[in-house]
Amino acid sequence: MSFMFNPNAYDEPTAINRPALKAETVDALTVGIANVAEKLTNAIGVNGGIFTFDGYPSAEFTEIVNLLNGKLTLKGADVLTIDIADYYLSDKILEEKFSKNLPTDREKDPILLFGKRLEGGFANFFSDEAYAKLLADLKAAKNAGKTVLFYGFGSTFSDELRDLADLTIYLDIIPKEAVLRAKSGRMKNFGDKVARPFKEMMRRAYYVDFDISLAHRRTLLKNGLVDFYIDSTHEFKMLPKKALGEVFGALSKMPFRCCPVYLEGVWGGQYVKRLRNVPDCMKNIAWVFDLIPMEVSIRVVMGDEIISFPFYSFLQSAEENIMGEKCVEKFDGFFPIRFNYDDTFHSSGNMSIQVHSGADYNRENFNEFGRQDESYYIVDAGHGAKTYLGFNDDIDPDEFIALAKKSEKDHSVIDYKKYINAVDSKPGVQVMIPAGTIHASGQNQVILEIGSLTVGSYTYKMYDYLRLDLDGVPRPIHSYHGERVLRKERNTKWINENVVQKPRTVREGEGWKESIIGEHDLLYFSLRHLEFEKEIEDNTDGKFHVLSLVNGHSVVVESIDNPELCYKQNYLDIIVVPASVGRYRIRNLSGCPVTIHKTMLKPGFEEDNL
Repeated sequence: MSFMFNPNAYDEPTAINRPALKAETVDALTVGIANVAEKLTNAIGVNGGIFTFDGYPSAEFTEIVNLLNGKLTLKGADVLTIDIADYYLSDKILEEKFSKNLPTDREKDPILLFGKRLEGGFANFFSDEAYAKLLADLKAAKNAGKTVLFYGFGSTFSDELRDLADLTIYLDIIPKEAVLRAKSGRMKNFGDKVARPFKEMMRRAYYVDFDISLAHRRTLLKNGLVDFYIDSTHEFKMLPKKALGEVFGALSKMPFRCCPVYLEGVWGGQYVKRLRNVPDCMKNIAWVFDLIPMEVSIRVVMGDEIISFPFYSFLQSAEENIMGEKCVEKFDGFFPIRFNYDDTFHSSGNMSIQVHSGADYNRENFNEFGRQDESYYIVDAGHGAKTYLGFNDDIDPDEFIALAKKSEKDHSVIDYKKYINAVDSKPGVQVMIPAGTIHASGQNQVILEIGSLTVGSYTYKMYDYLRLDLDGVPRPIHSYHGERVLRKERNTKWINENVVQKPRTVREGEGWKESIIGEHDLLYFSLRHLEFEKEIEDNTDGKFHVLSLVNGHSVVVESIDNPELCYKQNYLDIIVVPASVGRYRIRNLSGCPVTIHKTMLKPGFEEDNL
């Protein structure tokens, strides 16, 4: 699932994980499509059967299927290729069928960004008759002794199809690459004959293709139903089931870091670009998706090779090790918190004045799981930086809403400072932003944004300073939804009493201290500071922790019981300490004092309303 409209192809070279793997696990990796085809040819043999190729959106099956067809035919196999798309409903029927998920009311949604998540999975793509014919054709070919190369999206979506398969091969793609393929014309929506315009394609993909594929892949990986897993992001890299399980098992028992995604934006800054030496092909960096679960990937060293996995493929294979049993039950396997940096340092302006929706609104309008709460932690700030949060005490919020609706139509200027409360931005300040709170990150700062589960991005811009987006088109305003979710009573007084909090020490010792810097009854996560000179110890107690080094040069995060299970963390790296780690230690590798921003699920999170 992705709304990454403008990701950069750059892969952060330091975001590498090095789990200790057995020699036979490393040796099980097959690299290169020719070598993969040879390995699969030997596994398939010439005695007939059904060999199924499934994959994530934008996976390309044709080359590997053609290679295998040629190799197997030369060995004497009677090969038949079957594309599942030939059994889909027509593109026109699918368009009509999904119209309720992709409404076209431009009063509510001016650029047609939102929709409703599809229920029912891949079964939506078939008539009863076509599905019955597919099963009959596969059975007939198998009974005739043919070697069937059956491929396409959803080719293992049902128990009957999985039972028919003698081998299941899955072609995975990291989310960023799927979007880049879509932008370059290498992807179509399921069932389409030709590609849609990019933004239309992405909307349909989010609410249909990506969504059902995510759930389907979870079924396959969680239940060990994939015999050969292929990282087909760039060069084909294949692992058999046992080796894949060993890689994910090892990684899920140690601190790890995801590979971030960098995106430009009209308000993008220069801080992270300089810090991480991002190439000059990016003119700025607005968003750093360090741990947006649906968007990031995991890179693992295997011998002389690096293999990439979508974070969710890893998560879906080791949910309880990573998140803990209670978290998996509560959030149905979704990673419940998301993390990114927003960079407006030395930029051209503020982020938009915006608001997010709560759980009931998201379920009713988008069939979405979860509310969209946020929080901002000020990492660094320049001269005069502000964070906008809530309404000013002495104004009428309805007057601002009327001006926002007018500006959406006629592009009139709004004196937003008259209406929106501002908080001075200073490094170390933590603010909470429960759904319904109007807010914006101001110019000239870097914030660590931490948000709740919502898989999509339900951001309703109320005012955006009449800016053009990167494509030269005025940035959209979403006053229809924004007006309906705004909490008008959240003014300066409410903000100061509720969401701008003073640190509260929860434990301390010689040279170290842990403080709560942000908690609220409306949010199910707790935001904390770990401050120390030499080292500090902690315990996951069956729940994952997420750590960002917000002050200091570098540290090592290591298991106390098994110190070899560790990760070296540098300034602003975000790492996950899985629930399975238990007791762990953070050691300072430099002379200066260290501050770690720690996010964890609150005690009693199981009772919170999503």
